[in-house]
Amino acid sequence: MKLAKTYAFLKKDLSIIEDALEETVYADQPVLHEASTQLLKAGGKRLRPVFVLLASKFGNYNLNRIKNVASSLELIHMASLVHDDVIDNSDIRRGKPTVKAKWDNQVAMLTGDFIFAKALQQFTEIDKPRAHQILAKTMMELTVGEIEQIKDKYNLDQNFRTYLRRIKRKTALLISSSCQLGAIVANTDSETEKALFRYGYYMGMSYQIIDDILDFTASEKELGKPAGSDLIQGNITLPVLYAMENPSIRRELQDAFADSSNISPKLLSPIISKISKSDAITRAREVSDQYLKKAYDSLNLLPDIQAKEALANIANYIGNRKI
Repeated sequence: MKLAKTYAFLKKDLSIIEDALEETVYADQPVLHEASTQLLKAGGKRLRPVFVLLASKFGNYNLNRIKNVASSLELIHMASLVHDDVIDNSDIRRGKPTVKAKWDNQVAMLTGDFIFAKALQQFTEIDKPRAHQILAKTMMELTVGEIEQIKDKYNLDQNFRTYLRRIKRKTALLISSSCQLGAIVANTDSETEKALFRYGYYMGMSYQIIDDILDFTASEKELGKPAGSDLIQGNITLPVLYAMENPSIRRELQDAFADSSNISPKLLSPIISKISKSDAITRAREVSDQYLKKAYDSLNLLPDIQAKEALANIANYIGNRKI
């Protein structure tokens, strides 16, 4: 089953949110407008708006109010990707040139800032102070996660806990906040809100671990970027942590990372191939499965409505996706 089919009943509402996104990133300045819409037009799963909408279904569902939350969270995600591409010096995302590749780093950073500002402007329509506090904290944690990733580039002396803390900040919290803010704006009860927050957190952790696995197991065509990109950029993910328990692979990585200015896909290709064929992939997927089980368990506390079934189906899709 394709992901979109799991929430097909939201198609009309998601179309309205897509229109809102296009309207929100409009800019009078031509370069800023073109750069802002480039990533939007490149597509994406729009998972964060989907989670906002589904979470809101457990309360008072009012699309005119909810769409401001949904579009804001997607814009924050988009802005972080634009900045990520500058930090990682990435020229390709989703199979297309990045903003920094088409223009330069300065335009990309300012475009990201512009999209962040637009997200906050959109969110001002929400008259719940607690929602603003949650969003602000989420954005701060996202920034800390990025700084931690930069600090740990090419550092082989990392551990499991460091990795989990980093992906919590970089990925899981924005997804859990999408679920929580959807619940808050729909005025759900506190127990429902907590269950949705936990579901989003566990889903976010699983999602990022699967992403890190696919960086080794999927093809460049499927990824829309070179396979092993994370390792080439010096990011030590869960498959790498597990693979480094093999002394031979660890030594090869130490030799390769001895001069980070000389890292290249050709240099790391044999190591990437070894990791992709090792038991590190299976072990990483087992950790993802543990988080998925916790996500399913969180749903047990929610009423049996169509949105609950959709959340369960999304979890099933994410846990088994090949790309």
